[in-house]
Formats: sequence, structure tokens, C-alpha cells
Amino acid sequence: MEQGGREDQTTMTFNKYAFACAIVASMVSIISGYDTGVMSGAIIFIKDDIGISDTQQEVLAGILNLCALVGSLAAGRTSDYIGRRYTILLASVLFMVGAILMGYGPNYAILVVGRCVGGVGVGFALMIAPVYSAEISSASSRGFLTSLPELCIGIGILLGYVSNFFLGKLTLKLGWRVMLGVAALPSLALALVILAMPESPRWLVMQGRLEGAKKVLMKVSNTTQEAELRFSEIKVAVGFDENSGKLPQKSQGEGVWKELLVRPTPEVRWMLIAAVGIHFFEHATGIEAVMLYSPRIFKKAGVRSKDKLLLATVGIGLTKIIFLVMALFLLDKVGRRRLLQVSTGGMICGLTLLGFSLTMVDESSEKVLWALSLSIAATYAYVAFFNIGLGPVTWVYSTEIFPLKLRAQGASIGVAVNRTMNAVVSMSFLSISKAFTIGGSFFMFAGVSVLAWLFFYFFLPETKGVPLEEMEMVFTKKSSAKNVVPKSDLR
Repeated sequence: MEQGGREDQTTMTFNKYAFACAIVASMVSIISGYDTGVMSGAIIFIKDDIGISDTQQEVLAGILNLCALVGSLAAGRTSDYIGRRYTILLASVLFMVGAILMGYGPNYAILVVGRCVGGVGVGFALMIAPVYSAEISSASSRGFLTSLPELCIGIGILLGYVSNFFLGKLTLKLGWRVMLGVAALPSLALALVILAMPESPRWLVMQGRLEGAKKVLMKVSNTTQEAELRFSEIKVAVGFDENSGKLPQKSQGEGVWKELLVRPTPEVRWMLIAAVGIHFFEHATGIEAVMLYSPRIFKKAGVRSKDKLLLATVGIGLTKIIFLVMALFLLDKVGRRRLLQVSTGGMICGLTLLGFSLTMVDESSEKVLWALSLSIAATYAYVAFFNIGLGPVTWVYSTEIFPLKLRAQGASIGVAVNRTMNAVVSMSFLSISKAFTIGGSFFMFAGVSVLAWLFFYFFLPETKGVPLEEMEMVFTKKSSAKNVVPKSDLR
């Protein structure tokens, strides 16, 4: 069968050029992750240096995500207008400017401005890196390549934690400024490297640049036959008229928002619900509270030394990387749906144990060693289960399900929801933990995780191995919501 033949070819030989392109595109996510990770430790030193309140800490931590919301909404139309490659370049420039402002940081106001500029860059990066990776990859390797940006975010977060530990040994006034400002150097380097990357072949077809698209597909495909097949499928997907050589008007950017939000087809409505839902639950289940405020969590559990707090946080970063790497190889073998179910189930257990152990610490007047050990183990377990499933699957799933003409804007809506929830959690966690106790806040996240598991079970069909151009057929078969779609059905 034609479909099966192509799957066999792409599985046998992994395309190195497509892998290299996805790696370069994902590098922007390292800088994005660094901005998140470095602030968890830098904020301790900023508080000591310029004396900011808890509310100001919440604003400084969360403002990045509010600005990322703006960036993500703008990124969809921007990437359709100037292309995927130059949108990545724009994100790099924004990161560089934001890092310079924060590294300069003479006062709180300039810090917030720099954090805002970097936040817009984060919004662009989170939307465009997975979209670009999905559009250059074949169906058999799409899960692997599209999850690379999430792995790179994890690497960036780990690098942020490591820089906290080592640069924290500098003088108070210099240490946190170097932590925040050093991100300008890789941003500049990335901006130069991106210019050597090819444009997305699917975007080129949308612009009517067929020869350019075909050249790129020849490079990112393993055989001429595979390149020709992918090329013909893309043209069909965008509604390209072979006789007139023209695209339908709406595929050039007009009417996309209407098709997504005002008058969506039943298939597009289901896709939108799935994308918005998975992005909502990625952060509503509390990952940002753990990644951003882990030093506070460990301090509450009984870890007092600043060095030990930062080292325990580095352990979280390492755990994240290890399980993200495992997820890379499982996504295209196990499938998105099964990973989500296992991941969310493990998160429920981890959050429940974390809430229990921190509550025991609160109730005890003495240091409870077993509760300290349990809270650290539960935190690591929660991070592990999140990163083997929900973390990477969110970005793979939400960028692969939309039709080509709706993909950029559909992905941008998902990222906007993602950043909104990220901001809500990061800017309210300290207040919630004061109102309900820190243990109670994690019981709340465990409850939300139960709702997430139910949502994934009933609303997210399996997409493993399905070509992007045939994804709509997955969402037309309601009976397939809990199963992998047979390849014969797709043909």
C-alpha cells in the first residue's frame, strides 16, 4: 500500500538534514527555557539586592508569560506573512534585546521591561519552533522532531539552574545581572545561524513558490518518491489548482480566523477543543509552580542552605532532561494518547504525595526527615511523569492536528492559552499557597490532573504515524477517538 510503503522508507532511514534543521529551529527554545529557569534562582538574589516584595516577585516571574501571550497571538499571522524561518530570527532578536535590558537592570522597572521584551520572544519561539519542525518532518519521525523544542526548553531550564548555582558565587550586584544578561550571546549566534536554514516547504507552497518547496522536500526526504508524494499531498491540502497554477484566496491568510473561531467545521472545532484543552491542562496541573518556585518548596520542606536549595533545583532540571529524552523515542512508538494517560496518572500520584508531605511538615513543630525526603522524591516523580508525556506531547499534538492553512493561527491560539495559564499559575502560586497552605495548593493541582486525564481519554484521538495532510480524517471518525486510526482507513 502506498502509505505503508512510505512509512517503511522513512522509518528505515532517518533524514539527517531534517534532523539538523529541527535542531537549529529548536535552539531558540533553549534560550526560552533559560529565561524561565534562570529566574527561579536569580529572583532570590534580586530580592536581596534591590529589595522587592512577594507581589513584585510574582509580577516579575509571571509578566514574561503575559507578554508571551501577546507574542504567540502575533506569531501565527507573522509566520504566515514573513515565513517560519524569519519568525525564528525575530524571536532571537527579541531574546537578545530582553537579555541586554535585564543584564543592565539598574532598577525594578527596567527588569520588568526586559522581561516583557523577552516574553514576546518566548511567545514567538513557543509557537514557531514546533510548527517548523512538524512541517519539515515526515509522518514517521514527526513525533521525534516536533518534540525537540520541548527537550531544548528543558536543556535551557537546566542551564538556567546551573548558572544560578555557579554565578550565584559572584558578588550580589554582579551575579544575577550576569545570569540574566548572558543569554544575549547565544541569541546573537542563533540569529546568524538561522539565515542558513531552508524555509518550510509547506509555507513555500502556500506562497506559490513550488520550485523552492520541491528543492527543500528533496533534502528533507529520504527518496525522490517520498519527496514527490509529500509534495503532491501538500498541494492538495492547500487547494492548489494545477490548471491555473493559483491558490484559493483564503489559503493566503484571508478568512483563517473565521474558519477557526466563527464558522469552524465539526472537524476543526474538535481540533480546536483538543489543542486548547491540552495547552490549558499542561500548566493548570502545576508544572510552572514546581519549576519556578522549587527553591521555596524545598525550603518549606526543610532544606535551609542556599547552595543545597539550588543543587536540589538542578536535580529537577536533570530529571526533566532525562525523561524528555526518553519521550523522544517513545512518541512515535508508543503513541501520543497512551503517553498522555500514563503521564497524567503518574502526575496525580506525585502531586498527591507532595501535598501530603508538605502538609505533614506544616503540621509538625519539628523537622520531619521522612516528610522532607518524601517531598523531594514526590517533586522529582511529578517532574519525571510530566516530561515523559504531557510536556512534549502538548507541543507535538497541537501543531500536527490543524490543516495547513489553519496551522499557524491554530497553533498560536494553543500557545496563547498555554502562556495565559502559565502566567496565572506563576503569578498566583505564592498567594494561593498562603491562602490554602502550600500542601493544599498541590492537592488542588492533583484534582485538576484528574480532570486532565478524563479530558485526554474522551477528547484526544491517536495521531501517531498519520501524515499532516490526512489529519482531518482522524477527527471525522468519532469512533476513532480512543484508537489508532488504521492506515487503510486513511487511504
